[in-house]
Amino acid sequence: MPEEKRFLKNGMILKTKSPTDIPVSVKLSRDFFIRDVLQVAPELIGKILVVCRENNSYGRFVITETEAYRGNEDEACHASKGRTPRTEVMYHEGGKIYVYFVYGMYWMLNFVAGEKDNPQAALIRGIEGFSGPGRVTKALNIDRSYYGEDLTNSKRIWVEDAGIKPVIKTGPRIGINYAGEIWKNKPWRYIIDFKIL
Repeated sequence: MPEEKRFLKNGMILKTKSPTDIPVSVKLSRDFFIRDVLQVAPELIGKILVVCRENNSYGRFVITETEAYRGNEDEACHASKGRTPRTEVMYHEGGKIYVYFVYGMYWMLNFVAGEKDNPQAALIRGIEGFSGPGRVTKALNIDRSYYGEDLTNSKRIWVEDAGIKPVIKTGPRIGINYAGEIWKNKPWRYIIDFKIL
């Protein structure tokens, strides 16, 4: 019987009997994204974000941190202020990209979740090698042109499931003191627990 080995793939330590045992990645479908963001955001942890680069090669990165923003009632969610040209894509069905500019410096990458007219999104806060949403978008060259892009049929950005099932830690969302005590303390931030790998 082959000896079980541990090796690194996409930044994750996997147990396998041989490299050919690595699960094949499958592109996420619309069904993944049209669920409640409190299901989508934690389940994005360990998924593979694939982005086309300028030289037509593809970068593949394990998603390591997300935050959930959940509808009109969530005072930290942009949709809590109503439907605007900026937030319009959040009212589409899940699977679209919502990007916005902050501090005059950074684009924030969000994946819309939920059914149509129920505005929710998962902020991508970290990928392997890059921690912090501004660093993520800078590393991936994400800009305003990605607003409204459909992750389920885009040729330049999508998400895959490679069967990675990491342990996840939760905590309060970051930088949303304006939302008040109840909303800023919701444990809707999801982080991969590298200590368990």
